[in-house]
Amino acid sequence: MKYPLIKIFIFFILILLTQPIFDGLSEIEEHEKVAFITPLNQRLDNSLSEFNNSKYIDYQMKRFMLRTELVGVTLAVVKDEKLVYVKGFGYANLEDSVEVSPAHVFRIASISKLITAVAIMKLVEDDLLSLEDQVFGENGIFNDSVYLDIKDPHLKQITIKHLLNHTSGWSQRYGDPMFVPLSIARKMGVEPPVTVDTYIRYVVSRRLSYRPGTAYSYSNMAYVFLGEIISRISGMPYEDYVKYKILNPMGISDMHIGHSLEKDKLLNEVTYYEQKGSLQVRSFDGSNVHVPKSYGGNYIELLGPAGGWVASAAELIKFITHIDGFDYVPDFLTEESINTMTQQKGNPLGWKDAYNGYWSRTGSYAGTAAMLKRMPDGTEWVFIANTSSWKGPYFSKDINYFMNRIVRKVKKWPEQDLFYHYNYDITSN
Repeated sequence: MKYPLIKIFIFFILILLTQPIFDGLSEIEEHEKVAFITPLNQRLDNSLSEFNNSKYIDYQMKRFMLRTELVGVTLAVVKDEKLVYVKGFGYANLEDSVEVSPAHVFRIASISKLITAVAIMKLVEDDLLSLEDQVFGENGIFNDSVYLDIKDPHLKQITIKHLLNHTSGWSQRYGDPMFVPLSIARKMGVEPPVTVDTYIRYVVSRRLSYRPGTAYSYSNMAYVFLGEIISRISGMPYEDYVKYKILNPMGISDMHIGHSLEKDKLLNEVTYYEQKGSLQVRSFDGSNVHVPKSYGGNYIELLGPAGGWVASAAELIKFITHIDGFDYVPDFLTEESINTMTQQKGNPLGWKDAYNGYWSRTGSYAGTAAMLKRMPDGTEWVFIANTSSWKGPYFSKDINYFMNRIVRKVKKWPEQDLFYHYNYDITSN
């Protein structure tokens, strides 16, 4: 036999152990079930993306990282829905000289909103939800008695669609509520850490900045509410619903809601670094200790649906191939749902921008800078860094400019599809 019997024995033991998961995932093809034993990103390494233009990309990435002071980056490129390139650059952990590989997972910040939007559209397709459903008030989803003492009657006009496209009526005039949890706790008279319940009671006790649907103002809080809605409608915790009903059917098994503290990070998660001169802040949990924003300043678990997911470049771009409207890989959502998300006259659902076949989503906060893009010629890419920039969300313009140079230069990508790369053929004998 080509492989020792012990490998075959271990494989079938793992199949038995994971069968309860597979039983609930009937849509997954057999080769995708194998991937749950070793997730896609953990089957890949940097050497698989060596090709004629590798040195050019390496050189340009080194220059870009040096100029922008990035510690580590992961990059994935899809062409015609085939994973043709995935590679890590720099360090996942600078102190221990651990280099970035495709196996590493990174916080993806607001790219998480795209995942949440897809989950909402899936509930809509299953007739469990409508984009026009009311969120607050007696006839709303949040109709608990403790939420019915509403100060601004316009709050009852907020729909699911308003939450998705950032037109709910909340502004960031006095800062983003999701990034000042201690202030919210103080205003609501509760002990930190705050909860989703705290934020719902907060918004019903205050007036809106504008009538829902009449203006645009980016809202992380709206997506945190969407996560709670997904949980209420599905009867499952938000993360479980996304994993078992969205990601697993796509063959994705190493994406998770991250953690606020460094001691709780995943085994294959990178370390996060902030731009020079960053100040420490009080911990979100009210412990009165000062911490880096990237490790305890931001409440990652609560941000979950708006900015808490961690992912590898390989699995994140696989997620995109299932919602991109191209024909090579069957889409997870219907054509109608994909069009609804991307054809919203300047306010796409989940996506940051969608125009002329160019769809993009960005994400940034302390310790993270990320961007993904879908292009009409079938090229798609994901760029994630474990370092934040002093430019904040505007750093995505630099990433976009850099990646546009790469895809213009590289006319021919490798003839391979790393989505189907396995370390050994379990069927051989």
